[in-house]
Amino acid sequence: MESSSQEKSLPATPQRLKKARDDGQVARSKDLSNLAVLGGGAMVLLALAPMGFERLRTAMQTQLRFDQAVLAHPEQMFERLVHAVIQGLSLAIPLGLMVLAVAVFSMLVSGSWALSTKPITPDLSRLSLFKGFGRLFSRQQLVETFKLTGITAIVGVVAWRFIASHVEAFAGLLLRPLETAIGQLASWMAMGVGMLLLVVLFFAIIDVPTQRFLHAHRMRMSHQEVKREHKESEGDPHMKGRRRARQRELAQRNSITAVPKADLVVMNPTHYAVAICYDDATMRAPRVVAKGVDLLALRIRDVAKGASVPVLQAPMLARALYAHGEIGEEIPSALYTAVAQVLAYVYQLKAALRGQGVMPGEMPVPEVPPELDPHWKPVVQGN
Repeated sequence: MESSSQEKSLPATPQRLKKARDDGQVARSKDLSNLAVLGGGAMVLLALAPMGFERLRTAMQTQLRFDQAVLAHPEQMFERLVHAVIQGLSLAIPLGLMVLAVAVFSMLVSGSWALSTKPITPDLSRLSLFKGFGRLFSRQQLVETFKLTGITAIVGVVAWRFIASHVEAFAGLLLRPLETAIGQLASWMAMGVGMLLLVVLFFAIIDVPTQRFLHAHRMRMSHQEVKREHKESEGDPHMKGRRRARQRELAQRNSITAVPKADLVVMNPTHYAVAICYDDATMRAPRVVAKGVDLLALRIRDVAKGASVPVLQAPMLARALYAHGEIGEEIPSALYTAVAQVLAYVYQLKAALRGQGVMPGEMPVPEVPPELDPHWKPVVQGN
């Protein structure tokens, strides 16, 4: 049972995947990055080639021109060198920025990006010899080795067939004019780069789902890890119970301020106190506005008497309301009849005090279902 709970056979939870992304661990395909850099660089280079070739030719003509003015002012050679460097940077910097933009765009589209400094943070555990051997013979490394071997073999075959079919044409370039030879060479290079990109594209199509599968395999969790994560996210049940009890206690203490607005307070006679409010125009049923036990119950009683709120002794009803009623919510439907009886008594008493009716007699005993009383115990009859 212990070994099965430690076996990582469950898929990673969203929280585990989020933590891995925060640590910089995502499914990342190197072949897709290589395809983006090589393909984007090739397209940008082809787009900038005419302008770049013209600037390069003009710069070479300028650098190789020597006349009497240059001999009289040798410092112009340095100015020419600076100008050539600026011309070169004006081509290299846009090329690099465009290739970088293409690479970043490919990462965003494939979802293989993560904003994290964890991978570059110094970690002495990475210098462990045993962990190094483990990474060397890991599933990830085996896949990378087979993949690189396949890429090398296919690129070698494609390059050999391309060169073998153009050997005579390569030799014929020496007999052509320079511009024609350079143009033909550029055409062959574009064809060769295109074949290389097709090979990289083929492996990228295979590598992207493979890396996602390997990443999902690395992120798998054991039953024990899932339980621990759930416990950390949800919290210890005992601590949650304590927090909820504390919150209820604070809510009960704060609810004392609502006692003067109550219609009556039901007590037992000193241990429990529940304040009830009812407005037939705005409420469907009476609501509990305050409740407490022991000292808090006595405090509710004193506040109620100070605000001239009737305080009735109904032990069973007080216990039932305290156990099953929540502050700010309607009373349980099972206690509608009992609360209606005490409310009717209170309304009759208030009317009598205003001189609008006769004084009621003793308060009727509320009809409380016994099972709602937390102190009620069913009678077990013997055989």
